[in-house]
Amino acid sequence: MNKIALDPHFAVMGCQDKHFNHQPGNIKMKNIKIASTLIAALMLTAVVGCTSTPTRESTGQYIDDTVITASVKKAILDEPTLKVNEINVETFKGIVQLGGFVKSQENIYTAVRVAGSVNGVKSVKNDMRLK
Repeated sequence: MNKIALDPHFAVMGCQDKHFNHQPGNIKMKNIKIASTLIAALMLTAVVGCTSTPTRESTGQYIDDTVITASVKKAILDEPTLKVNEINVETFKGIVQLGGFVKSQENIYTAVRVAGSVNGVKSVKNDMRLK
């Protein structure tokens, strides 16, 4: 004997219960709704994940800042009076922060000037100290 037929809930509700309505059109529609909901949720997550906040960068800004940091380090390396291993460079949303210990005040001025001349730098914050 069929196990479902013995269930009193099934006997009362019969095949009219929405849980037992297995018409092919309804299943396809339900699957389409689930799939579209999942796709919409994934797209929303992707968009929100790529936006920036005051304390976080977007993916594009992170890449731009990485390029700016590399360009500033190269500019410091190309400056004969500066030693690139003495100066730390960090960039956040186009703002370059210089840190480290240098030999003279002139080196600090030169490093700030060189960093500020790099394309994409919005401003330079100086946290360098004299040795």
